[in-house]
Amino acid sequence: MYTLQNTGMDVHVIECSVLETAFQRMDDGLAVDLTILDLQMPGYHGLDSLRAMRGRRPEVPVLVLSGNEDPAIVRECIDLGAYGFVPKSAPSDQFHAALSLVLSGGVYLPPTSLSVGMPATRAQQDAWSRLGAHLTERQRQVLLGIVQGKPNKVIARDLGLSDTTVKSHVAHILDALVVSNRTEAVYALARAGVSIRDLQASSPDSVF
Repeated sequence: MYTLQNTGMDVHVIECSVLETAFQRMDDGLAVDLTILDLQMPGYHGLDSLRAMRGRRPEVPVLVLSGNEDPAIVRECIDLGAYGFVPKSAPSDQFHAALSLVLSGGVYLPPTSLSVGMPATRAQQDAWSRLGAHLTERQRQVLLGIVQGKPNKVIARDLGLSDTTVKSHVAHILDALVVSNRTEAVYALARAGVSIRDLQASSPDSVF
């Protein structure tokens, strides 16, 4: 099992053997910057623990740790809003790199998953530079919601927009990134090295 003591980071680690204990601690006021979640939590099956964490604490970034390296599982975790995925078989330096990236606002994906189903075309390599230069502040907020795994209805509610407006923004973003769905958009951003903080930065464009 990985340790956090030799990462060189100033971190305070609280370990919970069951998810309900973590929820109780956070409900009692514990401030958490990141949750490192093992998918094999007691009382949960498959991705249910991630669904529970995202449902109860959607504001807390989640880095998934799992013995299942199936790229389809990685993609499903990202689709549910995880900010990163590390296989348990990965070397410690890969875990430390993932931890550092997610804590700094990035999305970490294992190298093997980046090549599955998403060839690195020139169009996709150049997509973020084009999209980033033309995002309105509202579109940036919608894209942040996509990365956080929020459905359109939740994004609409959070931003005070209609479902139709959010759907239009999402369609524009997917088209600009040369991808066909939300998960591939997250992969494209990860390829481009775009972080959550980049999306949170203010845009000089108008809000629509």
